[in-house]
Amino acid sequence: MKSERERQLMEQAYAEIEKYQDLVHRDPYRLRYHLMPPVGLMNDPNGLIDWNGTYHVFYQWMPFRTGHGAKFWGHYTSPDLVHWQAEPIALAPSEWYDQNGCYSGSAIDDDGKLVLFYTGNVKDDQGNRQTYQCMAVSEDGIHFTKKGVVINLPDGYTAHFRDPKVWRKDGLWYMIIGAQSKSGDGKAVLFRSSDLCHWEHLGPIAGGNSKWLGPFGYMWECPDLFPLDGQDVLIVCPQGLQPDGMRYQNVYQSGYFVGRLDYGRAEFVHGPFEELDRGFEFYAPQTMLDRNGRRILIGWMGVPDQNEDRQPTVGHRWVHALTLPRELRLVDGKLRQTPVKELKQLRKQQVAYPNAVVANELRSWPGVEGDAIELRLDRIQLLGSMMEIHFRHAARLIYNSDEGVLTLERKSFVNGLTETRQCRLPRLRSLHVFLDTSSIELFVNDGEETFTARFFPYPDDRTMFFGAHGHLQMDIEKWEL
Repeated sequence: MKSERERQLMEQAYAEIEKYQDLVHRDPYRLRYHLMPPVGLMNDPNGLIDWNGTYHVFYQWMPFRTGHGAKFWGHYTSPDLVHWQAEPIALAPSEWYDQNGCYSGSAIDDDGKLVLFYTGNVKDDQGNRQTYQCMAVSEDGIHFTKKGVVINLPDGYTAHFRDPKVWRKDGLWYMIIGAQSKSGDGKAVLFRSSDLCHWEHLGPIAGGNSKWLGPFGYMWECPDLFPLDGQDVLIVCPQGLQPDGMRYQNVYQSGYFVGRLDYGRAEFVHGPFEELDRGFEFYAPQTMLDRNGRRILIGWMGVPDQNEDRQPTVGHRWVHALTLPRELRLVDGKLRQTPVKELKQLRKQQVAYPNAVVANELRSWPGVEGDAIELRLDRIQLLGSMMEIHFRHAARLIYNSDEGVLTLERKSFVNGLTETRQCRLPRLRSLHVFLDTSSIELFVNDGEETFTARFFPYPDDRTMFFGAHGHLQMDIEKWEL
């Protein structure tokens, strides 16, 4: 049963949706096939779960403005990862332990009940923070009853202690939390429980200034640990990494370690940190295991503190979106991300050009254009130094074969200047591109690399051009979505 305060906050949020829905939907940059907030600000995906035949995606949501604040949990469901329905608000910041925000967390099935774990954020008048790990339970997967605090802040950490991810192994429950130690290092901290209510603090399993890492960020957010293809993978978002060549170019990073969690010693033995996405907007990813045994990832198409208030959609009273669902595989020790096959349901009006050729020119093909499309380039063969693709005069993908570098350029939505993100790529074999009205997701070489970004072309510009220095041959397929 919800408290009176929680009901009031939800009513206020619904009123905000009704007040601004016309303005929101008049935005030409409103996306066609991505999850977005009905109004206000969306950030981290939360509580990803395939439960009772339905996919659930919760998300961090500030309905009252396009800035951060006391977050709610919004909620979408889907039978197939393609067609989504907005559900009633799951959580509102109503109680003493979450009054300044129901922060990120996860979902599990406990004997037929859908159980949410989240961080309750509390700040006093001076801005001092307290955090609590909290639980809410639902019988129907739609209406949730808060059960209160299950973990208080243990010794050795600051109040930057949040984002619980829970899973079950060998009859016991485990929870990993992103943390900052009192020495100022980012950590991933493990807990164990037999009943979901009483949790044993096992300590940090990985983090900065451990025996596996030197200094590596002042806070680790949004941890997610799961088995995949015979290994354990720890996804985490370290804050405080400095740019290093082509790496770590955003304000905050998202990446992963591959290794093995020793549950008995509470230690994660792992290899190097790898970035998950090379683009401009990607953060706070979370995964779930689905009915088909797939590990599915969805990320936030944004980065905190990275010119969020300058995005053009702010004028229409909304900002940010979530990425497409991506299937994860582990190949040669590296994660590969590919769009889930269900997205093929969106396809219509195919255009195909097998053995298309570009030779020292910039050209286009009839029908290979649009503002909400899927594009596949296969059997790419470049005999020359460079190929490029121009997307709607607002973004450009460039592959330099001499240097083995792939570059995504876009016009900055802050000042209109060109900005870039890059990665090393010895050979370009294929590209799988999803364009939405103001987003681009690139899957390179069957998910060997990905680039995710928002971009804001003139709404009427649907053009796409291909260029090469030398001889380029490829198979082109394009669908309207």
